[in-house]
Amino acid sequence: MASVEFTPNLSRHIECETLSSNGANLRELIDEICCDNPQLKPYILDDQDRLRKHVTVFIDGVQVQDRKGLNDLINMESSVYIAQALSGG
Repeated sequence: MASVEFTPNLSRHIECETLSSNGANLRELIDEICCDNPQLKPYILDDQDRLRKHVTVFIDGVQVQDRKGLNDLINMESSVYIAQALSGG
């Protein structure tokens, strides 16, 4: 199973411990983890089910390229990191 971790600043808003997923691509992974924790979805995806502008996802250390279709592939040994950017001054 792929391991899914979240940036600490996201953990301050909602409970999101390290998770596991069987998803074959990023879309399947997000659907699976949000099914178990529906509060995650609005922090990760916008109203068109695309990655929010302030969210970046890395699969095995490589930033995802398909922010709309979420078709980046994931294998069973992958490490996925979901980061929410901070802004302000």
